[in-house]
Amino acid sequence: MEAAGGTDELVSGELVSVAHALSLPAESYGNDPDIEMAWAMRAMQHAEVYYKLISSVDPQFLKLTKVDDQIYSEFRKNFEKLRIDVLDPEELKSVSAKEKWRPFCLKFDGVVEDFNYGTLLRLDCSQGYTEENTIFAPRIQFFAIEIARNREGHNKVVYSSVQDKENEKGADRGEKEKTDNRAGRDETAHKGVDKRGETAV
Repeated sequence: MEAAGGTDELVSGELVSVAHALSLPAESYGNDPDIEMAWAMRAMQHAEVYYKLISSVDPQFLKLTKVDDQIYSEFRKNFEKLRIDVLDPEELKSVSAKEKWRPFCLKFDGVVEDFNYGTLLRLDCSQGYTEENTIFAPRIQFFAIEIARNREGHNKVVYSSVQDKENEKGADRGEKEKTDNRAGRDETAHKGVDKRGETAV
């Protein structure tokens, strides 16, 4: 028991160290590969959780932050014509795009926790998190785009496709059960027929 407790304390201590390290300014590290790996792992975990969420709950009913309405309103005021179903990386990462995004993001400093934390964002919202379909973005940019995708119905395609697959699996299971039940009834009926082909009473 003590050994397990010691391991738990060690893991807990490592988590606290990683959490502390991730809370320090980026300039403190340069290009430390351990820190980059910790950031990447945390970003991937966030992406997996979010994708499972929009796969299992109708996205139009999701609330991602306490200030979704404010984020959405500011986003559409500043990026009225931005196409969000399939993002163009240039509209997020080019020099001119960054100049436009920077003031938007800074509005949420102190409003959204870790507003500038690195997060994975899907380019095509009908697809999952793959290497080709993912870019790195500040957390507030992720929230702005995903809240808009949810409210404007773009993420519904993910939810619908997962639900359709679940329904197909359920239908396949139902057909298999019907077939198994039919086979069982046929076998039972067959047992009721004696060797001369007459039904036993």
